[in-house]
Amino acid sequence: MTSIKFGTDGWRAIIAQDFTTDNVARVASATAQWLKNEQLPLSVVIGHDCRFGGELFAETTARIMADAGIKVYLAKGIVSTPMISLGANKLNTGCGVVITASHNPPSYNGYKLKSPYGGPTIPSEIAKVESIIPNTVPIATSSIEQLLKNNMLEYVDLETMYFDHVEASFDMEKIRNCGMVFAYDAMYGAGQKIVKRLIPNIVHLHCDENPSFKGQAPEPLHKNLLEFSKLIQHATDIDFGFANDGDADRIGAYDSKGKFVDSHHVILLLIHYLYKYKGMRGKVVIAFSVSSKVKKLCEAYGLECQVTKIGFKYICEIMVNEDVLLGGEESGGIAIKGHIPERDGVWNALTLIEFMAKTGKSLEELIQEVYDVIGPFDYDRYDVHVEDALKNQIMENCANDVYTTFGDFKVQSVEKIDGYKFHLDENSWVMLRASGTEPVLRIYSESEDYAKVIRILDTVKRELIDNA
Repeated sequence: MTSIKFGTDGWRAIIAQDFTTDNVARVASATAQWLKNEQLPLSVVIGHDCRFGGELFAETTARIMADAGIKVYLAKGIVSTPMISLGANKLNTGCGVVITASHNPPSYNGYKLKSPYGGPTIPSEIAKVESIIPNTVPIATSSIEQLLKNNMLEYVDLETMYFDHVEASFDMEKIRNCGMVFAYDAMYGAGQKIVKRLIPNIVHLHCDENPSFKGQAPEPLHKNLLEFSKLIQHATDIDFGFANDGDADRIGAYDSKGKFVDSHHVILLLIHYLYKYKGMRGKVVIAFSVSSKVKKLCEAYGLECQVTKIGFKYICEIMVNEDVLLGGEESGGIAIKGHIPERDGVWNALTLIEFMAKTGKSLEELIQEVYDVIGPFDYDRYDVHVEDALKNQIMENCANDVYTTFGDFKVQSVEKIDGYKFHLDENSWVMLRASGTEPVLRIYSESEDYAKVIRILDTVKRELIDNA
């Protein structure tokens, strides 16, 4: 029987290989038992994104949990991960389940757990679910029709719930009538319907359902968004563009020239808007791979900044228990005060759009405001496919402090919170971290300009991988 383990953000596996209805049923059974063991409300909200088999896996989960005595609220059609989190919060269910593999390649699907506060279930609770996953496959005895009839299952419109929540939280009239032109790339993901509903005249791309994502992993990085970037460049009248990943909890952004604006800059812009323009306060919590410039901005604004392991669940745990202004990851997952403690790519984009609409300033002008405080910088990362043996050897070398130089870059200090961040000079660092779900070594770097960032990345890749 397959051993099922949750990674940094849920359980993910290849469809029809390990991600099967049998294994989903096992995890659903454990989820139901966990709700009972922890004396949580015996109810769950369930939904799926655009991936292959989403409806089948969501209905499998619903049938197993309802047969176990858990009241099911089931979303019809595609929903984003933030919609499930919001639903768990608004409906006060014991948990939420979203069938998604987020940004992973199209061959994957996954199972994420959400809690009633509206964010990822914390690691200690996930471990409890893992520990009770049965070795036998439970059989669902009731059909969806029977469950509807006996009131153990109820369909719920999470998209409208989310729409109403946005309308109550943003100046949507200002956004829709500000005279600026906005563009959106759904990457064939779950944000496609809600974004067009919120901003009907938005210029949109890849806003149809395609479970294969046309062969492209739906991760909002520039290398995956070249068509969108060119669209903005050629249109000339688009002021701001954004993209979301498969389940719409991450953001990638573009300025009016079609230049990619990475998540570090998005985090800084959001802090700047919330603090300086909206007068909001609170701690800033960032994952280990986020720009050092966030600490610098927090120092300038007198805000506490805390660094966590990578995985939004670690940020969420702090957001649930403390007064947090913003929690953010390098990968584009960001949560802000006034919403649920959940990454939400659509919400973050709307916040930036509102910032532009209310100030009448371009994104480039707003970025310059941030640079006036912290100075300019740039960033990039390489995701390098490597054999596990080499990946493990590199990680072991990092743990044993083998690397003291990379080419002509001398290591000044090393941080080891989650992965290994090598500080090279006052403005430059490179970080190494092995993916927990793929045969990939991630190499991150930040420096004062893009040319130096690429030189650092190329040097490290050449020394550790190409010459291995």
